[in-house]
This record gives sequence, C-alpha cells and structure tokens, in this order.
Amino acid sequence: MEYKAHLRGVRIAPRKARLVATLVRGRLVQDALDILRFTNKKAAPMVSGLIKSAIANAKDVGNVDVDNLIVGEIFVNEGTTMKRFMPRAQGRAFTIRKRSSHISLSLIEI
Repeated sequence: MEYKAHLRGVRIAPRKARLVATLVRGRLVQDALDILRFTNKKAAPMVSGLIKSAIANAKDVGNVDVDNLIVGEIFVNEGTTMKRFMPRAQGRAFTIRKRSSHISLSLIEI
C-alpha cells in the first residue's frame, strides 16, 4: 500500500530542498526522522513535517504499523518564482528570482 503527502509552494529553492530529499529516500520512516532531526538545513523541518503528515494519512486509511513504512518516493519540483528587482549602477536593474518548491512524498508499506 502507498500513502502520499504533498507540500506545495514552500519558499525554498528546489536545488536546496533536493539535498535533504536525497538523504531520506529509501529509508525506514523512523531512521529518516532521526536523520532529519540532526540535519542542519532549512528544508529538514519541512520534510520532517511532510513525513509526519504522510504517517497520519496512513493511520487514517487503515490499521498500519509505522515501523514497516519506508520512504519510497520523494521528489522536489520547481514551484512559482517571484521576481524582484534590485537597483544597480548607472540606472540598471537586476532581477532577483525568489524560487519556491513543491515537495511530494509517498510511503510504502513493506
């Protein structure tokens, strides 16, 4: 059985969030949460909350043993990009792109 959770429009660049996603891909849920607890990245609490949300979804669906769940699939897609401008020399303006992410997760029962 597969249990899913999504986090959309998170204000972190996808490139940075993918670093954290690769840490937990394919691991047991409890191991993944332990790794995220000690990971010093901005995306770590976001992914941890997403895993907890997927666990709650699994418990709502049916009688599931949490110890038998693994992070089967986790991927980070690019969300909307806010464009801001910063003044530069001689009247020019440079674009600053504030990127966002969509994080998707599925837990698989083994």
